Amino acid sequence: MSEGGDAVAAEQTVIMDNSGIKRALTRISHEILERNKGLSDVVLIGIRSGGAHLAEQIGSIIKVIEGEQVLVGAVDITLYRDDVSGHLPHHPVGKTDIPFSLEGKNVVLVDDVLFTGRTIRAAMDALMDHGRPQSIQLAVLIDRGHRELPIRADFVGRNVPTSLKENVAVLFDEKHLSLEVVLEK
Repeated sequence: MSEGGDAVAAEQTVIMDNSGIKRALTRISHEILERNKGLSDVVLIGIRSGGAHLAEQIGSIIKVIEGEQVLVGAVDITLYRDDVSGHLPHHPVGKTDIPFSLEGKNVVLVDDVLFTGRTIRAAMDALMDHGRPQSIQLAVLIDRGHRELPIRADFVGRNVPTSLKENVAVLFDEKHLSLEVVLEK
């Protein structure tokens, strides 16, 4: 739907197919291992919902590479959003699932699309309520620019310059596996 309420179909362009996503997540997984010199004290926390799905996929890739499982959790940022009382539609509160301590851990925060940086700020606030990590690193599948806060990703699958009128969406299947990334105009 367009802003005026017209039922105009958005033009979609596939900017990353399933194979491209797998390659990007494999590269990100290797970069995480290189930067942290292995898995010692590394945990993955995905931002619900797309980031949580991607964190699970990265965890699976790391298990294949290293032969050991990395701890994976998920954080819901609904109550930490700075637009929660604004004029935006109601966001249902989801579940935060971090069944391990973050104290002294190197947390890799995972999200699907990095845009203004406000979601990441909210996620960092939520993480701090669960303990004090040694560090927080950021992994994103797509960085589309247009930052409003001084936040940058440590691990990026692909940079996709966009206009403010465009939208980037990561599509998942019913098993929460990433299928493709589309640019909507």
